[in-house]
Amino acid sequence: MPIELTPTFSIPDDSVTLRFIRAGGPGGQNVNKVASAVQLRFDPSLCPQLNDNALARLRRLAGRRLTDSGEIVIAAQRFRTQEHNKRDAYDRLTELLQQALIEPKVRRATKPSRASKERRLTNKGQRGQLKSLRKRIAGDD
Repeated sequence: MPIELTPTFSIPDDSVTLRFIRAGGPGGQNVNKVASAVQLRFDPSLCPQLNDNALARLRRLAGRRLTDSGEIVIAAQRFRTQEHNKRDAYDRLTELLQQALIEPKVRRATKPSRASKERRLTNKGQRGQLKSLRKRIAGDD
């Protein structure tokens, strides 16, 4: 089941592997005998649709979830059922990939206009005048 992020972008099945492990937390006796937690491993190098910039952003966003071999590991154990945890892991991977696909806007340096400089200086003069009116008057003790 390939994950579709956009109509033109989907994750190939061979880049994702799932492993079911035992989860800690609530669940009573069930927690010791059922492997309900999901460990999702995603290899971004097997996804040809990710360009170099998106790959770099993905690695930065992944943080400590990125292994030395370059895989992203997402562990999901929030829910009691395997199916819910599997869906949660896929959703978290999808969210991570969507964030990585967003190209940051390039900041272009701009200069303030002449009118804005004049407005600033006028406002500054008015503010200074207002503050000078708050001072004590020289013969008033």
